Amino acid sequence: MTAREPKRVVLAAGGTGGHMFPAQALARELLARGIGVALVTDRRGGGFGPDLPQVETYRISAGALAGRGPLGKASNILRLGLGYLQARRYIKAYQAEGVVGFGGYPSVPTVFAGSHLGLRVVLHEQNAVLGRANRLLAGRAESLATSFAEVDGVPGPCTAKIRFTGNPVRPAIAALGRRPYALPGEADAIRLLVTGGSQGASIFNDVVPEALCRLPRDLRARIEICQQVRGEALERIATAYDASGIRHDLRRFFDDMPERLAAAHLVICRAGASTISELTAAGRPGLLVPYPTATDDHQSANARRLAEAGGGWLIPQAALSAPYLAERLGSLLSNPALLGKASRCARAAARDDAAKDLADVVCAPSNDNGDTRAHRGEAAA
Repeated sequence: MTAREPKRVVLAAGGTGGHMFPAQALARELLARGIGVALVTDRRGGGFGPDLPQVETYRISAGALAGRGPLGKASNILRLGLGYLQARRYIKAYQAEGVVGFGGYPSVPTVFAGSHLGLRVVLHEQNAVLGRANRLLAGRAESLATSFAEVDGVPGPCTAKIRFTGNPVRPAIAALGRRPYALPGEADAIRLLVTGGSQGASIFNDVVPEALCRLPRDLRARIEICQQVRGEALERIATAYDASGIRHDLRRFFDDMPERLAAAHLVICRAGASTISELTAAGRPGLLVPYPTATDDHQSANARRLAEAGGGWLIPQAALSAPYLAERLGSLLSNPALLGKASRCARAAARDDAAKDLADVVCAPSNDNGDTRAHRGEAAA
């Protein structure tokens, strides 16, 4: 890439929201700068939808970086090889001048193809632990943009490539930071939001209702809970809440998360990258229960970063029981000042200019060190 801004950039992202949301936010920023954007994903990736119709979407073959047994490994290698050829053809046809990888299976063949074509490569890591795809590709990247100031698992020679930009969020979520967090008064409703991400969290089905039912009656009477319910437990949970006098709104999936997050006084949730960045953008305190089998336990690392900043409280799933959660909730909900302090700390951890700073890295001259405002600030601290 030359010293001028690129005319066209290809974004490579896996099909999950954790990869797609920041890619979509970057696409908006690049388009606003007059830069063409194309997306390379796999069959799981739905693209950016009708909001960004000008973004061309290409789907390639992709597979895991490892497989079970010789046949599984061979199959994955074949899929990745086919994906490489497809991505290379798409990149050349689009006349891209740079590739940005967001992790996930489709980023691997796409970044390799872009690198072999001599294009500038930027990687974005959403989690506090470098993902396997980005770990494999880090040596080919000119810059490694991170969502956290400290990221584990970065190969030693690649640490100089780190640019702390933050994790871009959707505009509707980013706008929540401009709305004040209203502490509940002594007689006001206390609004809880329980979500396990795109797939839900089965453990919340059992532990959260029992914990709330253990709370004192006067506290229960003030609670309004919006809960994502995984599986077929919706009717059972509704019955439990009705019996305890707890007002509830139970859904299998929330398609209006910005509104739900804006109304919440406390969020009980997993600790995926998008969840953490949305909590900080909105300034909402969270009880964080990391998914215990997440790759490289990256959700625990994400949760620790927010807890250390004072924006939430980490509860390992192994320690999550109804009596324990009831005790924690009773303490927090009876002392709104704790929620207010955590809200301020979460908001302070937000990176409001994440999309802009990431775009600055993507558009920096190839011989530049890629510093953004955020990176320079960290270096000076």
